[in-house]
Order: sequence, then structure tokens, then C-alpha cells
Amino acid sequence: MRLHYIQHVPFEGPGNILSWCKDKGHRVEGTLIYEGQGLPALDSFDWLVVMGGPMGVHDDGRYPWLKEEKAFLKGAVQAGKVILGICLGAQLLAHALGARVQKNIHKECGWFPVSLTPIGWDSPIFKALPPTFEALHWHGDMFLLPEGAFHIASSEACPYQAFVYEDRVIGLQFHLESTPEGLEELVRHCGNELLEQGPYIQPPEVVLDAGDRFHRMEEILYTLLDALYEATSRLTVPS
Repeated sequence: MRLHYIQHVPFEGPGNILSWCKDKGHRVEGTLIYEGQGLPALDSFDWLVVMGGPMGVHDDGRYPWLKEEKAFLKGAVQAGKVILGICLGAQLLAHALGARVQKNIHKECGWFPVSLTPIGWDSPIFKALPPTFEALHWHGDMFLLPEGAFHIASSEACPYQAFVYEDRVIGLQFHLESTPEGLEELVRHCGNELLEQGPYIQPPEVVLDAGDRFHRMEEILYTLLDALYEATSRLTVPS
């Protein structure tokens, strides 16, 4: 399987998604779009992973490449690709599917539980996950549910945490891919957001004191990616 990822900033990379690919023997290539690298041809990959970033879906003026990326994502959806969007990536996917992206009621930064909806419990991709699990969050915006998509998960701070469209396009508002090194980089670049006041904003020392959370998240990530691979294996070309 050929996986391609789009990275929007140096400090939000694919993390343990790369470890999963290495363990499974999948090929990986990436576009560092913030460096001006061009987007791939649609026939050059089977899976597309769209990473997070501090910018917003509508920040085309500050980040001109966003307009091209949004058009590219529409084309990837129409081409039947398997796509996973994370945080900003999920918002971009929802936008490509015609949904609104807006400010969340609360900014959500830190370690908070995510709960599957009843639809999530029965999803062939999500049903192997725990009904409630802890994940890393770092967002002030949220997507609304695209037409034709299924509402898979929510949290106290954010009603829309995950969606599935056609059992091959997934949006996750939360982060399962993060590593300790990746989180340290995120805090280094965006830690000022943790100094804001809010019921769902944890201080830097709490966010960085992760304990065994990364190990548990990695297990959940692997379970999710394995299920997505099994559910979409008919769509991918053996490599």
C-alpha cells in the first residue's frame, strides 16, 4: 500500500502513523506543503493522510497553498481515495465534503476523553476501539458533520470529534498519532495557547506529564489503522 501525507508545519508530522507503516511494510511519501512542495498525482498513492496545523480552513490569505490543497482534497475524495484527516486535516476534509467549519464553543487543548456514538460502536472501522478513550486535543475550531457522513465520536468540549464518509474517508478532531517528541515540539511552538483560561485548556506541565498515555494512544491508533486497512483493502493496489 502507498501512503502519502500532507504536512502543514514542521512540528506536526505523522508521528506513529509512520511507525505503523514501517511495521506493516507500506510505502510512505510526503508533501511538506509549507515549504512549497507540490501535491502528488492522484494515481501515485492509495491512502492520503492530512495532518494538523495552527492555521484555519479559511486562512487562504495568509497561507495561499490552502486554496490548492482544498481543491486537491475534493479531487481525492471524488477519485475514491482512502483519506484520514487529523485536526486541521479533518476540518479541511469536512470543508471539501461541503460542511461548515467554525469556532468551537471551547478551545480544547490537553488530554481529554473521547466517546464513541452508538453509530461509532457499530462502525466496522471504529467498533474495535474502546467506547471511551483518552486522546490529545489541540484545537479552537471544529467541523460540522458533512452530508452523508456518520457521526462517530464526541467529547465534552466538542460535539463533533470524528466522522466517517463512505467507509473510506475519516476525520479525527483529536490526535492519536502524537509521540512524546512531537508533543514537546508542539508545546515549544504553540505553548502560549496553554496559558489561556478555559475549562478545557490544561497547563503545559500537565500536558507534558503524559505518563503511559502515548502507549495507550499508539495501541488505539494501530487498531484504527488496521481496521481501516481491512475495510478498504479492495480499494488499494498491492505494492
